[in-house]
Amino acid sequence: MAKLSIKDLQEIRGKMVIVRVDYNVPLDDAGAITDDKRIKATTQTVEHLWQNGARVVLASHLGRPKGKRDPKQSLRVVAQRAAELFSRPVAFVDDCIGDKVEKTKAIMQPGDILLLENLRFYAEEEKNDAGFAAKLATGIDLYVNDAFGTAHRAHASTAGVPEIIKKRGGRAAAGFLMEKELQHLGTALANPARPFVCILGGAKISGKIDVINNLLSKADAILIGGAMSYTFRKSQGFGIGRSLVENDKLDVAKSLLEKVGQASRLSSPGGGTGGTPVLPCRFLLPLDQIQTTEIKAGAPKRVTDGPSIEDGWEGVDIGPQTIEAYKKVIATAKTIVWNGPMGVFEIPDFSTGTFEVAKAIAANKGCTSIIGGGDSAKAVKSAGVAKEMTFISTGGGASLEFLEGKALPGVAALSDK
Repeated sequence: MAKLSIKDLQEIRGKMVIVRVDYNVPLDDAGAITDDKRIKATTQTVEHLWQNGARVVLASHLGRPKGKRDPKQSLRVVAQRAAELFSRPVAFVDDCIGDKVEKTKAIMQPGDILLLENLRFYAEEEKNDAGFAAKLATGIDLYVNDAFGTAHRAHASTAGVPEIIKKRGGRAAAGFLMEKELQHLGTALANPARPFVCILGGAKISGKIDVINNLLSKADAILIGGAMSYTFRKSQGFGIGRSLVENDKLDVAKSLLEKVGQASRLSSPGGGTGGTPVLPCRFLLPLDQIQTTEIKAGAPKRVTDGPSIEDGWEGVDIGPQTIEAYKKVIATAKTIVWNGPMGVFEIPDFSTGTFEVAKAIAANKGCTSIIGGGDSAKAVKSAGVAKEMTFISTGGGASLEFLEGKALPGVAALSDK
């Protein structure tokens, strides 16, 4: 069901609008922001509101203070950087509820911007406490969610506040960034240009089980990499040495592979449209691996002879045969969704597979490429091809749950069109 967009909000001049943003930016030891892309990503939404005369109240979390006030995780430094990026004063109050906040709201004029203190200084935020949500919603006329990265959490600021606003006759809309996320990921799952190729990596199969189950009926090919591939290979009887493996998920891995095999045998080529693959989904596992004796720069490494990893060694990347096989599939794709690296790309010695996949996606100029946030976003940036991607999601966990086919609480709480 289509959700209300910020573009649909009319007559907002003078209205008090609370905007849930994701300003969970990385800080160095001195407390300085090392990457401000999450603040920049909200510029369009914030500018639209203040330029149309709204009184803008920004609400975010930062870090994991676990319900306690921590000066090292204060959003004060974010307010300063936001003012620079917006070329507009951004007021800051060192709380997110209470008299101090309400007194500040009371003197706001049309076009003013206020950033509240870290929502997670209160444990009630993550508990979606009704009383806390009501305090956040005090004096608020409209709600906008521009924080896709937190949309999979049913917190007070993502689920409780919009429900309160709607019950009062107000509206809850998606910001421009949220809208882009939903459009790109939604189209990829519902009506992708084909062939539709999904690339899944990362450490654990447990975090991708529902994703794989959902994509088997939608994708034309799924390429597997990262440590999760070792669980699949062990379930097939291959050696995995000292590699990371989820022994409690071996039966799950075997079941998924059986499902792929059954689909290949029972399905026949057809004219599938929308969410139905034209051909049975191809499920590709690494043909070879890069193995090492120790996960550190300069450690001995070599290519495996086939899928098996030797005793005493551990897998850290996909091998050259796998890279070439995956590049051929990627080159044919019209839609690509990538979530999870192919190996330990943070260490240059083990980054080849991840970076080659990133470069192959960038080289396919005829495809729509959607990068699922988190480590995948870091990988394309490290590979120097971030600008070549169609869209890079701002929410790793949220994009993963979206790919699983789950309803996101932060999206479900928005007003329907």
